Amino acid sequence: MKNILILAGIGILSFSCSKKETTEVNDKVDSTKIVDSINAARTKLNDSIKSQNRFKDFSGSHKFFYQNDSSSKYSGSVKFTKIEGERDNYNVAGSIKSGSNSVTITGFMQVVSAKHMNFTGEITQKIPENDNGKPYTRKGTKTFASKDGGKTYRLQDMINGSGFVDYIDIQY
Repeated sequence: MKNILILAGIGILSFSCSKKETTEVNDKVDSTKIVDSINAARTKLNDSIKSQNRFKDFSGSHKFFYQNDSSSKYSGSVKFTKIEGERDNYNVAGSIKSGSNSVTITGFMQVVSAKHMNFTGEITQKIPENDNGKPYTRKGTKTFASKDGGKTYRLQDMINGSGFVDYIDIQY
């Protein structure tokens, strides 16, 4: 009985291990070409999405205001230049000049929500009423926030070098 089982097992193994006839398919499609075309389409779609703003477009010139504790309010302009291929990112440059008073802004602005923008760069002010016109520069990353639905964005770092409150606004 053992011999019969051994012979049956050898027969099954030899049958399952025998070389099978292969047929060649003549209508092969190059899968790398298909994958490459899919990847190209995805890249194009992703690039177009990445460059679209999630929030409103700030490109162009806007009003730029400075006001201190006194009732004096000075105005100028600030220009937002969209950075190609990036969403909601701008280079920013502008100034306010009125007599011996001046405020300049240069740097990078990223819109992070409908009511908040993060500015990285320098805001320099020369106001004779503050420290006899000694320049005061805010450096680093600062936040501009809007409380009126995105019409006016105010710098949140409001205390100047003399310890007084300054309002620096960008109006859309």
